[in-house]
Amino acid sequence: MSRSSELAIQVSGLTKRYGIVPALRGVDLVVPGGTCLALFGPNGAGKSTLIGVLSTLIRPSGGTARVAGYDIKRDGIRVRQHLGVISHHPWLYDRLSARDNLAFFARLYGVEDRDRRIAALLADLELEAWAHQDAGTLSRGMRQRLTIARALLPDPPVLLLDEPFTGLDRHSAHVFRERLALLRRQGRTILLVTHHIEEGWSLADRAAVLVRGKVVYETPVAPDGFAAFAEGFDRLTAGDAV
Repeated sequence: MSRSSELAIQVSGLTKRYGIVPALRGVDLVVPGGTCLALFGPNGAGKSTLIGVLSTLIRPSGGTARVAGYDIKRDGIRVRQHLGVISHHPWLYDRLSARDNLAFFARLYGVEDRDRRIAALLADLELEAWAHQDAGTLSRGMRQRLTIARALLPDPPVLLLDEPFTGLDRHSAHVFRERLALLRRQGRTILLVTHHIEEGWSLADRAAVLVRGKVVYETPVAPDGFAAFAEGFDRLTAGDAV
């Protein structure tokens, strides 16, 4: 298995139905190793369902997907070992301190040198002063930063980001952008789902649009291309492409 395939996200003909309702209708998508793809789409387009399938939390109805070289249906454990997921839901224990939350997940993930890793992440995400405060008492921005630290504990090569800017104050969003830029420089593979089109465009190598469960457009990100992309996004999400 090549280094590129170890880091890549590869999706082919992926479908998901809830009863008779299709959420994904044959998604084809590739995020090459070491790159960031920003995925945009209106509410109900299937973005969170796609993240759920790739993270092995939702079983697809058809098609195939590989994360870090592993098949999501046959090698779910391996997928999860190579994957970090950050969403608008923090998945934290409110009655545990910030540090104890990280210690719990570090044991769960089998992280080596846990104390050093936890201390480094608390420092990187500017949470040291709140390390011993219960997670349930932290502000929304701090909780999201703690969620980021939790996802990064096992040092995953692939990251799935589902609306990670939701509810963040300006400072927390800045901290997250800085961290995300560092992760990109480190060669992580990142799938970023966001409603913030300009924000996502500024962070990604490529951009794609999901409408009614299908990828209807994909393009490289260019510094002078945002205005045209935003105009095209409005047209695509009005239903012209489906």
